[in-house]
Amino acid sequence: MNTIKTALLLGGLTGLLMLIGGYFGGQQGVVIAFIFALVMNFGSYWFSDKIVLSMYHAQEVTESQAPEIFTLVRNLALRASLPMPRVYIIPEDTPNAFATGRDENHAVVAVTQGILRILNREELEGVIAHELTHIKNRDMLVSSIAATLAGAIVMLAHMAQWAAIFGGGSRDRENDGGGVIGLIAMAILAPIAATIIQMAISRSREYDADAGGAHISGKPYGLASALEKLSRASQSIPLQANPSTAHLFIVNPLTGRSFMSLFSTHPPIEERVARLRAMLPR
Repeated sequence: MNTIKTALLLGGLTGLLMLIGGYFGGQQGVVIAFIFALVMNFGSYWFSDKIVLSMYHAQEVTESQAPEIFTLVRNLALRASLPMPRVYIIPEDTPNAFATGRDENHAVVAVTQGILRILNREELEGVIAHELTHIKNRDMLVSSIAATLAGAIVMLAHMAQWAAIFGGGSRDRENDGGGVIGLIAMAILAPIAATIIQMAISRSREYDADAGGAHISGKPYGLASALEKLSRASQSIPLQANPSTAHLFIVNPLTGRSFMSLFSTHPPIEERVARLRAMLPR
């Protein structure tokens, strides 16, 4: 169901892009905005691992340097039928983790020093299995597609904003009084709608990764316990994270800030834990 929901949401972004482009710039406006957004996000997708790892000063480790986490990742990757990803450690006390990389053969699993300190082995297995599911499901590609469509919508909205300022809008719309008003409304509402849909896609992928992680590790209770610990720790020791990378982490690193739940990149921890516990045999 989450896969179907993701497909429908991506379709919604595409439809919104076509609607705005047709209203403002016609087919040519859609194509220009889409190509520009595609180029920008393709670069981000292709070099995402290098960008985000550098941003958080993550350091790659070998088996001799971190034997426990390295062995754990390798065993779970074998169980998930995935190539061995590179393993990085982030020098942060805040417990968290993420996966990145453009495909299975260029994947990275990164964990903070804090997560290695507070989680037991079963909890850490659940977290790593969750991140491996993101790799297996190609969620970086899904996120890049969503970002491309949302970016094109935002660019068209900005074009509409300037057109409204300088008296844009077709003559037919101006004749019925809706030209400038329509452009202003679109410039305000379209980016909000695109952001809401993009965040909903991210939340759907998190539910899938939780289910996949529970299946790979065979211990849904371990992941449920880890999520509860990580949520509490993130509120008491917030990570100085870039909002553009918040969707990568297993728990929202921005939970200590006042964000509306509608714009959250992650589902509520309580709901995630409830779904995992429902998977336990009765």
